[in-house]
Amino acid sequence: MPLPPTMTHIEMTAPGGPDVLRTTTGPVPSPKPDEVLIRVLAAGVNRPDVAQRSGSYPPPPGASPLLGLEVAGEIVSVGAEVTQYKQGDRVCALTNGGGYAEYCVAPAPQCLPWPTGYDAVRAAALPETYFTVWANLFQGGRLARGESTLIHGGSSGIGVTAIQLAREFGATVYATAGSGEKCAACVKLGAAAAINYRTQDFVEEIARLTGKRGVDVVLDMVGAPYLQRDLRVLAMDGRLVLIAFLQGSKAENFDFVSVMTKRLTITGSTMRPRSTAQKGAIAAALREKVWPVLDAGRCGPVIHATFPLAEAAAAHRLMESSVHIGKIMLRVAD
Repeated sequence: MPLPPTMTHIEMTAPGGPDVLRTTTGPVPSPKPDEVLIRVLAAGVNRPDVAQRSGSYPPPPGASPLLGLEVAGEIVSVGAEVTQYKQGDRVCALTNGGGYAEYCVAPAPQCLPWPTGYDAVRAAALPETYFTVWANLFQGGRLARGESTLIHGGSSGIGVTAIQLAREFGATVYATAGSGEKCAACVKLGAAAAINYRTQDFVEEIARLTGKRGVDVVLDMVGAPYLQRDLRVLAMDGRLVLIAFLQGSKAENFDFVSVMTKRLTITGSTMRPRSTAQKGAIAAALREKVWPVLDAGRCGPVIHATFPLAEAAAAHRLMESSVHIGKIMLRVAD
């Protein structure tokens, strides 16, 4: 079937609130030599999308200006250099933008097959959080079997993924969340304990839960208000991994003494500016280490809500409310 010349997609009329998102029509993109063109069936909604929409997270040079960093669908065209995929293959992909659309291009190394038994919505819920968690918690944070970790924001898409994978690979997991319902969800997903940060001090709770030893790795997306306390909960030779700054990036009166006395490591990263080769290496590690787990029916995304593509603004409003547990998705086609 020939490709249509145009497609429906979501555009930003200007930086701002969710209402700046609207449905419009534009040309179907063409894949570069190392890219595939995907007919999108579903796309994920993520915090970076919200940040880009608000004007605080512009796309890197050469990336699509359209929102959407993860999709699942069917390959309809491949670039001249692509050998690992063919037309008709069903893939999910970490995109460089453009996922809120009927068609989207993605570098072939950033694509992965749908896990066994997955539909498009579940497959599209994987790339952004699984790439991020694997690269940061396991590669950057070096979380190993027998160690322990504290996951902030345990009921978020990132948190849900981190809890499940950390437990799957033999770590003891603790999490923070903002309500009793969210804490219960974290425990159900595999956390040994969940701490309600609105009513409990996570420093005191981790000291109690670990016999004052602390944890080996902290995965933090909150930022400045937590940084000093994160150092207090880390054990000797612990690692603090920063992946976002939802409450600010600048901390005043920061005391580094514990970094020296406990031999701590502070690290962090962003995903979007990485090269195709770097993202492809993460994808290869996921396919080797994690996809067999998903094929076996273990771990996997938690879908909180799914919206039609035309209701992307409503999906963003839900994301900003922070009442969700797990992923918010867009259904693009059947």
